[in-house]
This record gives sequence, structure tokens and C-alpha cells, in this order.
Amino acid sequence: MLTDYLLSHGYGVFFGGWTQFGCAFGLAFLIMFLFGRPFIRAMHRWQGKGQPISENVPLAHVKKVGTPTMGGILVVASILLGAITFMPLASFTGWVALLSLIMFGLIGFADDYKKVTSQSKKASNGLTPLKRLVLEGVCVVILAYLINRTMPAYLPEYSLAVPFGIIFPLGLWYFVFAYFVICGSANATNITDGLDGLLAKLYIPVLIVLVVALYGTTRIGFMDTVLFLPATSGLYPVLGAAFGAVLGFLWFNARPASIFMGDTGSLALGGFMGTVAMLLKSEIIMAVAAGMMVLILLSSFAQTMYFKITRKLTGTGKRIFLRAPLHHHFEELGWPETKIVDRFFVLGILFAGLALMLLKFA
Repeated sequence: MLTDYLLSHGYGVFFGGWTQFGCAFGLAFLIMFLFGRPFIRAMHRWQGKGQPISENVPLAHVKKVGTPTMGGILVVASILLGAITFMPLASFTGWVALLSLIMFGLIGFADDYKKVTSQSKKASNGLTPLKRLVLEGVCVVILAYLINRTMPAYLPEYSLAVPFGIIFPLGLWYFVFAYFVICGSANATNITDGLDGLLAKLYIPVLIVLVVALYGTTRIGFMDTVLFLPATSGLYPVLGAAFGAVLGFLWFNARPASIFMGDTGSLALGGFMGTVAMLLKSEIIMAVAAGMMVLILLSSFAQTMYFKITRKLTGTGKRIFLRAPLHHHFEELGWPETKIVDRFFVLGILFAGLALMLLKFA
């Protein structure tokens, strides 16, 4: 009887939300810490030359040749094991969040695998942009439908909640909105993952904001600015496991990195981040907390568009930045990599602080 109950509900039934969070955090971190070094050696043996260094990055990155990639495999595995062990298995919201992690992780793995096996320095040698857009779009349609299924009956179907307690029914436009949130998050984390330790250090403040938002959705009266969504309580061990896995990965990814996360990890974490934000009806809060990642994504978009427009108008493409995305611009200015990462981390904390203020007072 006890075995059947645990298979149905998980060990998390014995603990409250914060205990589930802490236990999942500890297990995920322990998995990363204990298996990180053997995993790195295995990736070395399998990949040989490691991740090819893109021709689109500063020359200083040449010294990183031979560093293995696809560290995201262990990150995703750690989150899954940590979350499932302590998550009530009947938690629909928990499974939706983990599904997004798996789906975007698989897209990233396919991209990484093509790059590693071809050993091409061209970023375009992974999945084509069209294939990625289609695959990500399919994932978003599935996730958006499932996210809407988790919402309480008092909310309009396919709706958007913004600060100041305003609810907008979006209808089918909800799927378009979900595409911008989830795919935008995935691509923001993917582009941010360009310096040792940068993505992990910018991701952790966002996780903290999401955890505070989660607490607000499961406690009536804690925050007037968030909706009461009791079904989200299953996200405590999921976010705890994500926190532990990312922190554990940083142990090996801090400069000089022993392994890169790769698209496997960066796309998985980004899709997961956007999905959790939608489950918590905190999409705008998440966008503010991830402000540094948003700026990095916009810098790359602005550089590309400005180059194409000026080339069409004048015959010669011009650039806004010395190199995009933004962190590479500062590398070209001569900033040491550690200074860029640390200063971006400081800005990431400030964005997270602004997001927490919106949670409390908006």
C-alpha cells in the first residue's frame, strides 16, 4: 500500500513546499557535484576536440579549444531526478514545467550534436533557423495548451495577467504570446551563454524571483499583486532542483570552464524559465528579472537588423556594436572576461530587485 501511494504521489507528500524545495535542491546539487568530473571526462573521450569555437566570437576564445560541451545533459538530468524524487507525482504543473525542460533540451541536443560531429566553426552548422523555429513552435503550442489547463476556474481561458491586477483574455493570441515568452526566453539564455559562468550567474537571480512569485501564488494575502494559484505548489521541488543543478554546474563552468553548457542546457533552461513564468502568471515579472538577458538578446537582434538594413541602403553593412551579442562587444573593448561576467551579474541582481519591487508594490 505504501509503495503504491509513493508511486502515485512521490516522497514529497511527507514534506511541505519549502522542505521539498530544499531536498530537491540538495539532491540536484549533489548529483552535479559528484558526477560532474566523471561526466566531463566522458564528454572529453566522446567529443575529442570538444566544441568548435565559432568564427563569430573574439579571438581570445581560441584558447578554449578542446573544452567539451553538452554539460546541459547533466543539468537536465539533475533537475529531473531532484524534482521527480520530491515532487507529488500527481502535480500537473510540475510535469508541464519538466516537459518544457525535456523538449527544449532535445532541440538543443540535436543542435549541439550536429556542431560537434561536424567540427565546423560556423554557428549555422547546427540546426537551420527554420527547423529550430518549427520545432520550438510545436513545443510552444503543446505547452501553451497544457499551461492553460492548469489555471483555476475563476480565470478566463487563455488570459494574460499584468501587474496592478489586470486580466486580459487573449483567445488564440495566447499561443502567439506564449511563443514570444517561451521561445524568447530560450533564445535569450542561448545567446547569453557565451562567457564562462555568465548564464548561470544571470539565471540564479531570475530563479529567486520565480521562487518568490511561487510563494505568493500559494499563500493568500502574501502579495496582492499575484494571483492565488494553489496548483502551482508542485513547482517547489522543480524550482529547488533547478536552483541546485545550475549552482552545481557553475562549480565546473566558472572561469576557466571545464565544460560548456551547450545549446542542450541553455535552450532547456530558457524554455523552462518561460514555461514556469507562464504557469505562475508572472511573465512580465520574469521579463524584468531577466532584463540583462533581454538586453543581450536585443543587442544581437539590433546588430543583425542594422547590418542588413544599412547594407541594403548603402551597399555596405554597418554595425552598432564592435561585436554582438553585448558581452562580446565589451571583450572587443578590452575588458577581461571575469569583469564582464561579474558586472553583468551585478546588473542581473539589480533587475531581479526591480522585479521583486513590482511583485510587492505593482
